[in-house]
Amino acid sequence: MKTRFSIIFTLICMIILGGCSTDKPASQPDSNTDKQQESSTESSETIELTISAAASLEDTFNEIKPIFEKEHKNIKLLFNFGGSGALQKQIIQGAPVDMFFSAAEDKYDELVTQGIIAENQGMDMLKNTLVLIIPKDAKNSIEGFQNLADLGDGKLALGTPEAVPAGNYGKQTLEHLGLWDKVQDNIVFAKDVRQVLTYVETGNVAAGLVYKTDALTSDKVTVVSEADPESHDPIVYPVGIIKATKHMDEAELFYQFLQEDDSKDIFEKYGFTVLE
Repeated sequence: MKTRFSIIFTLICMIILGGCSTDKPASQPDSNTDKQQESSTESSETIELTISAAASLEDTFNEIKPIFEKEHKNIKLLFNFGGSGALQKQIIQGAPVDMFFSAAEDKYDELVTQGIIAENQGMDMLKNTLVLIIPKDAKNSIEGFQNLADLGDGKLALGTPEAVPAGNYGKQTLEHLGLWDKVQDNIVFAKDVRQVLTYVETGNVAAGLVYKTDALTSDKVTVVSEADPESHDPIVYPVGIIKATKHMDEAELFYQFLQEDDSKDIFEKYGFTVLE
């Protein structure tokens, strides 16, 4: 009888103590855990950065992209390559761009003047050289700029001067040499410098004017002459962050990365001169 009473008394005490326990119910969420999960979700969010860049930068950025993305796994780089003038107009018209890397100072400076890029969020980064190229297996007698006066039925590929900086530098050079009026009827205008390179590679034109960096990427063309730097405006590449970017922190990370040694080595590998 006493044993049965002891067992019943013990069970009642256990029930009472269990009801008074300070332990949280298993289903009650832990606020710290929730915060950690939210933080983890935010840090794993992928940010897409859009960079509008001169067509002549395509090879360098294709090599820089995986290195940067490996270091910054939550940032994905999207590139919009083309003629600097066309890219500039897109930005002025409100294209969602985070950074602009131009092959001409005037196209870039206009965005600074309009307040689209802040002066303290940009810099002159690279220099390039203008060259005259011909198809590698060409049988014509073009050995330099002066031969362009005797193209006959041959064609000269050139970027549209108003939209393509390389085309503008090319026009300046031809005017400086007194050749512009003599070659105008032979010119085939292109949307960007890479299209000029393609025209020459395929033999559709007798010659073309491109940047040295473009010519170095191809084994299908021959450089016959370099333009005198005094014959055209300096070929300078400025880069800057667009004020309206929604990803300023990430844009600044990439902007700083472009100034690091790994990026500089790649620019130099492709024939650019890095400005200090």
